[in-house]
Amino acid sequence: MKIKEVPQDDNKTFKGYGNKAVYALDENGRYTKIATSGWEVEEVVLRDVLADFEALAAEAKKRVREGKSSPLEYFIYKRLMDVSGLAQAMGIAKWRVKRHLKPKFFNKLNDKLLQRYAELLRIDITVLKNFKENPSIDPNF
Repeated sequence: MKIKEVPQDDNKTFKGYGNKAVYALDENGRYTKIATSGWEVEEVVLRDVLADFEALAAEAKKRVREGKSSPLEYFIYKRLMDVSGLAQAMGIAKWRVKRHLKPKFFNKLNDKLLQRYAELLRIDITVLKNFKENPSIDPNF
């Protein structure tokens, strides 16, 4: 794509975040970084993805209330993450995160590990620890 062809569709999802950089061909045929305010097609896809994560979070919240999952699952989806991404960010094996999604193992986690999860998920540790008892807790996201 040439610089003149880079879409500038003013995505609403970018508002407040500025522009993003893409690469396009300049007049000399070299790739150059150029700012874009978004592309309509990209925004449609992004909104669908965000809606999917909201649905996953709602389902996870229900499972937490029923005692079938740990609060970690809810907060993973609220932060637009998955198990692999959380494991990588935590620096622990994916199987350990999967295990921590089970209430039986989550309830045995020490405060040090819970604090690491809370910091990564940008929530207070008390929210993480007390979510099942008070699922109406929904920190500012």
